Amino acid sequence: MSEISLGSIRRVVVCTYVGVFLWSIFAFGIPVDRIAVLLWMLGAFTASSIGRTRAEVKQMVRDWLILVAMYMAYDYSRGTADQWGIGVNYTLLRDIDRFLTFGHDPVIVMQKHFYIRNDVKWYDVVGAILYMTHFVIPVLPLVLLRMRNRGVWIQYVRRFSLTIGIAVFCFIVFPAAPPWMIAEKGYLSSVSRITGRGWWELHLKTVSKTLDRGAAVLNPVAAMPSLHAGLSLLAALWLTRNAQRWVRIVALLYPAAMLTALVYFGEHFIIDGLMGWLVVLIAWKASAWWEHRPTQKSQLSN
Repeated sequence: MSEISLGSIRRVVVCTYVGVFLWSIFAFGIPVDRIAVLLWMLGAFTASSIGRTRAEVKQMVRDWLILVAMYMAYDYSRGTADQWGIGVNYTLLRDIDRFLTFGHDPVIVMQKHFYIRNDVKWYDVVGAILYMTHFVIPVLPLVLLRMRNRGVWIQYVRRFSLTIGIAVFCFIVFPAAPPWMIAEKGYLSSVSRITGRGWWELHLKTVSKTLDRGAAVLNPVAAMPSLHAGLSLLAALWLTRNAQRWVRIVALLYPAAMLTALVYFGEHFIIDGLMGWLVVLIAWKASAWWEHRPTQKSQLSN
């Protein structure tokens, strides 16, 4: 079979895969458990391997196994972050937010002014959509870049994995409760966890159920730093890395809007998001330093 025909078959299979994936999202919700995410990634890698050489297929399998190891290590570490004998902190993040906002509790102020119990507003819908992009936009480069350019894929994986690694270390040494949990413990006035209400307004109940599945498998006291805020910044920086300066500035509205939604929904404090951004900047700078070492440059040139 000719190379051209194999390429055509690959494109058809990839398009079919994309169609099935989109149908699955609307039918069952966005996959959030790691096994499902990794299996979907494997499907994408398999579809894109049609017509490749045996060496390329083996390399693609090894790269997928790297993602498996990274995700499994992340899930295990984050899931046990509150089991290392370090007490969960319920007040420090609240106090820092009060200091940053001159004595106010931002989540309470926002819900007081914008949350209407029986009336879903447009910003509830926009916020819900923003929140769910966390499970899609930062993950897409892990698949798409590998299908197109492995060298660039490695650069993104380096930043992504380092961000995750630093965050998990913070989760372990400093288990911290989110605002909604702090309110349940009595350390904060009433806070409603309203993250999924926007999807019900759009009649996309399967997407809302994604949040329920995610809440069931994630550690609720791994709140500091916020990976929702951090990975939104990583995606914004990465997707606009070669764009004009004004485009990059506009792209920063995405992580800013994400953090706003996280605070309004009672999922995070402002300081969680700021620290999530700091973690990404550290990971980005460290990765750039590694890639620009003289030995690394000589390897790339060879």
